[in-house]
Amino acid sequence: MNFLESDRELSRHSYYAATAPRREPRPPVSGTIRCDVAVVGGGLAGLSTALELAERGLDVVVLEAREVGWGASGRNGGQAIHGLACGQDVIEGQLGLDGARQVWDITIEALDLLRERIARHAIDCDWRDGFLGVATNARKGAALQRWADEIESRYEYPLTRIAPADIASWIASPRYHSAIHDPRSGHLHPLKYSLGIAEAAARAGVRIFESSPVASITHGPTVRLATPAGEVLARQAVLAGNVYLQGIAPALESRIMPVGTYIVCSERLERGLADSLVPTRSAVCDTDFVLDYFRPTDDDRMLFGGRVSYSTRTPSNLAESMRRRMVDAFPALSSAKIDYAWGGFVDITMNRAPDFGRIDGNVYYLQGFSGHGLALTGMAGRVAAEAICGDAGRFDLFARLKHLPFPGGRLLRTPALVLGMAWYRLKDLL
Repeated sequence: MNFLESDRELSRHSYYAATAPRREPRPPVSGTIRCDVAVVGGGLAGLSTALELAERGLDVVVLEAREVGWGASGRNGGQAIHGLACGQDVIEGQLGLDGARQVWDITIEALDLLRERIARHAIDCDWRDGFLGVATNARKGAALQRWADEIESRYEYPLTRIAPADIASWIASPRYHSAIHDPRSGHLHPLKYSLGIAEAAARAGVRIFESSPVASITHGPTVRLATPAGEVLARQAVLAGNVYLQGIAPALESRIMPVGTYIVCSERLERGLADSLVPTRSAVCDTDFVLDYFRPTDDDRMLFGGRVSYSTRTPSNLAESMRRRMVDAFPALSSAKIDYAWGGFVDITMNRAPDFGRIDGNVYYLQGFSGHGLALTGMAGRVAAEAICGDAGRFDLFARLKHLPFPGGRLLRTPALVLGMAWYRLKDLL
């Protein structure tokens, strides 16, 4: 089973899909359609780009192979967090401190933009403020505190330190040693949010076509995107399909890899129990390299993610193995049943930094969010729209980041990554 077949199977048992009603399917492309900008991919990066462009007066078409919000945008952990998937040292090493500060500020603006869109477009997506970064032992706790000190001193971003003596009042788990808290980050229902952005884009005049996979791109002053039943001709295009582009932009494929990530959601808990587990109702993520992330939902469930697959094979006994991880963090949930278990694939880069750029001048691409894109995809859409409309400063800042291909080529890069990640899992255990 290839990863696309695995992904279709994983999508069937999602808590998000069960709790976010969809509108009637949008039609596929038929015949020849002309526009100013064609966007490939109906996830948050593509929809955000389309919305920003339409609000600037451009005629925009979105081409989605399945249905909007189908991929990682509608199946992720729901955590909108400061920063990037990589450390700021990676960005400083390439862009210097001033450039890294600009990138950091853009990630914080992404949180503000997310809140602004929820309010302006009246998107009912269960938004809640608050994020806890937790450490699993004293050594990692000390590293987390040093990181918080550096972020405050170098990036002027305040964070609350939570000492071991105080951790129990923030999270009812014996597993965690200490933490930091960020009230500006938070969490939401990602599929409800994705569908809300799609509706906002449609109201702004964006034409959205579903069941319209792009089979090929012909480059030139007019970009031609061929679909099974038609074509789109555009002055400019944006590729925002990540690992689902499937061959239409070979130059980009070697710089990202699909990684499976998996989530379970418990049955509804008694309100008092749900409130006691994370009293602030914040999203939570640990600092292990192979990490766990979780959050209480708006309807009093525990949503728990963390197991990953670098081979693209779905772990066996997914629901039970994830339930054990949840109970390890929260023994009070030992008798809680699992109602939903699902997963999906995110794209990662070698250095975990986002990968933005251009092909042939008039085809832009946004990829490599590396599992940290819920908020950043919104800003990616904004900076891409700025560049298309003539102000490329912030887009080119990200485009300056260098990205190496994964070693081993198409045949060996997956085994090499699996071996490397086994080493990091061992380091976490030790």
